[in-house]
Amino acid sequence: MSDNRSVLVLTNPYDVTADVVLRLLAERRVPVVRLDPGADLHADASLTVTYDTDEQRGTLRTASRELDTTRIRSVWVRRPSPYEGPPGLNDQDRRFAAEQALWGTRGILASLPGASYLNHPWNNRAAEFKPAQLSTARRCGFLVPDTVITNDPHEARKFATHQPGGVVYKPLWNTLYRVDDRPHSVWVREVHAAEITDAVSVCPHMFQAKVDKAFDVRVTAVGGRVFGVRIDSPDLDWRHRQDLMTCTPVEVPEPIARATVAYLAELRLTYGAFDLAATTAGDWYFLECNPNGQWAWQPAETTAAVAHAIADQLEKGPDT
Repeated sequence: MSDNRSVLVLTNPYDVTADVVLRLLAERRVPVVRLDPGADLHADASLTVTYDTDEQRGTLRTASRELDTTRIRSVWVRRPSPYEGPPGLNDQDRRFAAEQALWGTRGILASLPGASYLNHPWNNRAAEFKPAQLSTARRCGFLVPDTVITNDPHEARKFATHQPGGVVYKPLWNTLYRVDDRPHSVWVREVHAAEITDAVSVCPHMFQAKVDKAFDVRVTAVGGRVFGVRIDSPDLDWRHRQDLMTCTPVEVPEPIARATVAYLAELRLTYGAFDLAATTAGDWYFLECNPNGQWAWQPAETTAAVAHAIADQLEKGPDT
């Protein structure tokens, strides 16, 4: 292979999804460096970058590799650990070290010259805001359920009253939550106007017209390639009891494929995991897009196709 530049994969050591793609890259003899910057750089790895008027130079050293950061073709921002600082320090010093790593190390790894990103971390973060997702989806041609985001209980109740098919509540972010000191997930659920109390005033809440869906759809997009899976579940939120759902590959209609590619382009993403709801009339409604969503849980043929598409993107590197 004439191009010996490396692919840098930023993820934790337990990320088995990344392993699927790394095996493909190894078969293609593409050099790969795997790094969990929040943990490795206060263990057995180091990162040094220098800047001057003429150039930027850098070296990443791990237990097994030394990498010239100007020779990185692609960066896959998968699931790196949080920047928490090294153990053994007091709380204040550990917090200081963690924040310096976040703003220093993360800043370096997000500004590598000549590298392409899947996805760039800044773009990932911007694309995680649900209001931005809904606004972008509308512009790109998706059908979007009637939605209100408000901290006004009166407006929330009024919205719910005027939706003949019912209303669901969705959290705007999957915040870690505990009940009786046990982890608790806040699932999408149907609500009625009478249930909406003045507690809504504490923070913004998202209410959305319930889609009379025949089934759910996950569309996984990598660059200009889209892969659809139909999800049949007894639950309103299929994530709740995934052992009860069934998944089968489904063809993505051309208008949905075009809207998906346009969405990625507008938010400067290479990858996106789109959740949609399909009605009995054949309409597909946009619900949300996770710019770094999991994909290896899908049927084997879909998982393999997505893995190859990601490997292709990482191997290709920046457009020239």
